[in-house]
Amino acid sequence: MEIILKGIISGIVLAFLIGPVFFTILQTSIERGFASGVFVAIGVSLSDTLYIFISYLGLAHFMENESFQLYLAYGGGIVLLMFGLYYLLIKSRKLSAFDPQRIQTRSWPRLMAKGFIINGLSPTVLFFWIATVGVATTQFGYTSTREIFLYFSSIVITVFTTDLIKAKLADKLRLLMTPKFIRALNILLGLVLVIFAGRLIIFPDKVPH
Repeated sequence: MEIILKGIISGIVLAFLIGPVFFTILQTSIERGFASGVFVAIGVSLSDTLYIFISYLGLAHFMENESFQLYLAYGGGIVLLMFGLYYLLIKSRKLSAFDPQRIQTRSWPRLMAKGFIINGLSPTVLFFWIATVGVATTQFGYTSTREIFLYFSSIVITVFTTDLIKAKLADKLRLLMTPKFIRALNILLGLVLVIFAGRLIIFPDKVPH
């Protein structure tokens, strides 16, 4: 229980960090409904799980290379910038006919990919998991497969659960939304992505080590 409790606490901290994923889940759930938000959250959890495996399997040492960190920051920044510009310049202009009673569906693989990519392209997420694996194995002393599995499963499940809550609350607000508000929300998401991308591209050395 102690391992699970520590995992839940770590998951809550991660879940309430305000970043691109937070706004992406809200935007998707408001515009496309709760089910769409769920698939985005699944994509986020899959990318988190992948990073946990990468960190735990010893590739974290490779990730500590400064040159690799720069390439990761630049690459992630460029892709996030493209997402941001898409929402600012294209997506925000497509909602003049938004009807909250009629949800525009999208295939679940695309929604999962959206969550996976936006979460996975942030180097901060990768370094968070590297640091968490380090804390779990050194400070907490979790060395057995069972302990590691319980701890990180608790984190991922907690984050996923809070993402579902965000998606559900956003979906409840959908019927109150107007096309103007949806457009503003897409602009906000675009700005958030552009800001995060700009930070990665202009200040790659500020990425947590």
